[in-house]
Amino acid sequence: MTRVLIVDPIAAAGEEVLAGEAEVVRAPDSAPETTRSLAADCDGIITRSKLPDDVFDAAPRVRAVAIHGTGIDLVPLQAATARGIMVSNIPGGNAQSVAEYCVLAMLLLARNTLAIVSSLKNTNWDAARALGAGTHEIAGMTVGIVGVGAIGSRVARIARRGFGMRVLGNQRSLERLPPEALPADLGTLVKASDFVVLACPLTPETRHLFDRDRIARMKKSAWLINVGRGPVVEETALVEALQEKRIAGAMLDVYEHYRLEAGHPLLSLDNAILTPHLSGMTVESRSRMGVAAAEEMLRMLAGEAPRHFVNPQAKAARIER
Repeated sequence: MTRVLIVDPIAAAGEEVLAGEAEVVRAPDSAPETTRSLAADCDGIITRSKLPDDVFDAAPRVRAVAIHGTGIDLVPLQAATARGIMVSNIPGGNAQSVAEYCVLAMLLLARNTLAIVSSLKNTNWDAARALGAGTHEIAGMTVGIVGVGAIGSRVARIARRGFGMRVLGNQRSLERLPPEALPADLGTLVKASDFVVLACPLTPETRHLFDRDRIARMKKSAWLINVGRGPVVEETALVEALQEKRIAGAMLDVYEHYRLEAGHPLLSLDNAILTPHLSGMTVESRSRMGVAAAEEMLRMLAGEAPRHFVNPQAKAARIER
């Protein structure tokens, strides 16, 4: 029987799809050394964590990788294609969950919620109430969305229709923006936005798109929210801006390097809310994506093309080999 390594836990419904067709190997953690070791005797990998760049050197049997999400940067794609390893992803599978996270971020930041909760628990009632004096309604504020795809479109709809916010959108094709978003070049969006939401993919063009210069052009009262890919932001520049209070704050779910190690400077900042890449991890989205990833895995292991084929060139490369 074929063996499938599940790097990160998936919904039980997804494992049920695999049952009977493949032996499931569950990784106890997503550390690179764990992945390399367990993948060695597997035919397929399902992941939502970044795979080691050399994973396929350690795992010669692997024929397929199913990304439990959208991020193709989680897989060493060139190496996979060269070896004829098919890779699939699930575009839009967690879009609603991530969009709701973005709205949560705007509300938490504007209302200074975490600081108030912490103060109430650790100081006293009056001190906590005092922190509420500088909080804001988000109605009427401007949110700028960079990358208005499945996630960004939902954020635009919720922000505009639900809160009456002004929505600016920036992407490669401005004419394809949803009706809730006004087209804006990146310079205009950054200067005008109270919230900047990054929901764009990582490409050579978007790497460090928000560098020291672009962050400096944000309002001093603005907040940055990143649910796209960590390297879209130049992290050292963001840390400096937060330390010097040149922007109001940030809420981040992704980072320049996949894991935040102990002692990272972001962890010491009181104007940064940090989560460990879980904006799309709700019960509902995990159920949808667990089933979809398992179905894609079985298709690929059967030699069929997946519905969402990231590297179609891999099929030809496998035939040649």
